[in-house]
Amino acid sequence: MRVTAAVLYDVKKPVVVEDVELLEPGPHEVQVRWAANGVCHSDLHVITGDSPHPLPVVLGHEAAGVVEKVGPGVETVALGDHVCSSYIPSCGKCWYCIGGQPTMCALRDKPRWFMFDGTPRFRKDGRGLHHYLQVAGYATHSVLPEESVIPIRKDAPLDVVCLVSCGVLAGAGPVFNRAKVPPGASVAVFGCGGVGLNTIQAARLVGAGKIIAVDVMKQKLAWAEEFGATHVVDASQDDPVARIHALSGRGGVDFAFEMVGTQRTMEQALLSTHRGGTCVVVGVSPAGTRLSIDPSLLLQQRVLTGSSFGGGHQRTDVPMLIDLYMSGKYRLDELISRRLPLGELNRAFDLMLQGEVKRSVIVYD
Repeated sequence: MRVTAAVLYDVKKPVVVEDVELLEPGPHEVQVRWAANGVCHSDLHVITGDSPHPLPVVLGHEAAGVVEKVGPGVETVALGDHVCSSYIPSCGKCWYCIGGQPTMCALRDKPRWFMFDGTPRFRKDGRGLHHYLQVAGYATHSVLPEESVIPIRKDAPLDVVCLVSCGVLAGAGPVFNRAKVPPGASVAVFGCGGVGLNTIQAARLVGAGKIIAVDVMKQKLAWAEEFGATHVVDASQDDPVARIHALSGRGGVDFAFEMVGTQRTMEQALLSTHRGGTCVVVGVSPAGTRLSIDPSLLLQQRVLTGSSFGGGHQRTDVPMLIDLYMSGKYRLDELISRRLPLGELNRAFDLMLQGEVKRSVIVYD
C-alpha cells in the first residue's frame, strides 16, 4: 500500500514528505488511517539530534485516527474504532502494569523503532524505515502494535483530541497523578507552551490557589493567563526563583512543574519550592544533560521527581480527558493555533520554535 509520510533522513535537515510503502499489519498489530497529529518538541529533538534516534525515521507520536485493518490475535480494537496513539505502550501483564504503573510498562525495555518482532512496516525503495515511538503519526496511515492504540469515543473530533495523545496528558497528568495537587495549593509552571498550558489548566481544574506561570515570551505568558494562571513571571526580566518566593508568601510554592528540559530551568524549578515541596520534571532534555543540586535541599524534604506520559494510566486517562473536553470542562480547541497539511510540517516546526503557536496540528484529507 502506498501512503504519504514525513521521513527524516539526516539530523539538522528538513523532513522529506514523500510516498512510501506500508506493509500489512502482523499478529497483534493494527493499521490506522490517521486524521491528525499534533506538532510536538519531542519530534523536533530528533531532528536537531538532541534525542539520538536511528534513521531514516517516520516521525510523529501525538495522533488520532480510525482503525482500518487488524492483524491476527488483536482483541482490544476492531475495524472502524476511533483511537488515539499511545507513544508508551501498555501490555497490562507485566510487573509495572499490574502494579499500577502502566507508563513504565516493560515493553519500554524493547527496541521501539520497529515492531516488536524487530521488523519495519514502512519501506522506501526496498529499504526499511523506522517508526518513531512505534507510532509514526506524520503519515496518512501507519501500522502500530495493539498496545500502542487507545480506543476513544466516536463523537470526539479527531483533529482536536489527537493532542491528548501527548501534550495534553503530559501536561495535565502530573497534576492529577504524580503530584496529586490538592485544592488551595500553590503551583509554579516553568514553560508555557503546549504542555505547560495543560499543567496550568489542570491546576485550575483541581482548585489550586496560586498558579504562577514562568516563561521568557510575553505571548506565552498572556496565554497562560487565559488558561488559568493567577500570576506570571517574565524570566527574561526577573529572577524567577526570587519572584516565586515573593509571590508565594511562604518561601516557595507547594508544587513546581518544569516543562522546558534545560538544566537551568530544572534547577530553578526545584529552588522555587519551599521545604517539603515537590518539583516534577516533565520537559525532555538533550542527551547528556546533568543537574547540579545542593543535597541539603533534599534533606529539607523537597521531592525531585519526574513524569512520563502523565504518570498515570494512559488507557483510562486519555478517554477521561476527552470526556472532560466533550462536556465543556476542559479546553482543547483553544490550544490549537494552526492547522496545516503534512506538506507544511517543516514550517510547523519553525512556527513552534518562533513561539507563535500554542500547538499546531497536522491534518490529513
